[in-house]
Amino acid sequence: MQQSRRGDRMRRKEEIADAGIRLIARGGTHHLTHRLVDTEAGLPKGSTSYYARTRRDLIALVVQRLSDESQHDVADVVIPETIGVKGATEVLATAMQRMRRRADAQKARFALMFELREDNELRGALTAEAPVRAGLDQIAARLLSALEVPDADIRGPELVALADALLMYQAVDAAPIDIVRIINTYFAGLAAKPL
Repeated sequence: MQQSRRGDRMRRKEEIADAGIRLIARGGTHHLTHRLVDTEAGLPKGSTSYYARTRRDLIALVVQRLSDESQHDVADVVIPETIGVKGATEVLATAMQRMRRRADAQKARFALMFELREDNELRGALTAEAPVRAGLDQIAARLLSALEVPDADIRGPELVALADALLMYQAVDAAPIDIVRIINTYFAGLAAKPL
């Protein structure tokens, strides 16, 4: 019985966070209010306040959900021991395509990064200190190492930053860009020149 209640509580928090993500993606962070989340999630008035007393608590639920979901995006990335530019491009482009499918999550994440400029704890959970970030840096380093790029461990975070910037550019629909071409050019440049 206790396990069931804990599971129900967890599902309700996820519903609230998912509703918050949708609201932010559609209208920006100022749309993240307890009342609007209740409406978006189809919950009785006051439900969100029960799980998240303050706006910061509500943002924390959304941030946690974004973090949890982004770990699924890269959980099964496979990198061979050696790889060429074309193969490296395909690996990264496929992982980014998976992330782009959750467009609302990408939009919400980027909007919250600006909203949380002064809140180092929550902002960190969306940026460099995010639980998924260490895994992303390792995947990027392994990919660069397989491509035989020198200093792959150092360059891994740079590759993650490039991918993040490309995702943000697409999330806000800034202009049409060819992510595959950009990534291919990046890898080709690294593979062609001594660093």
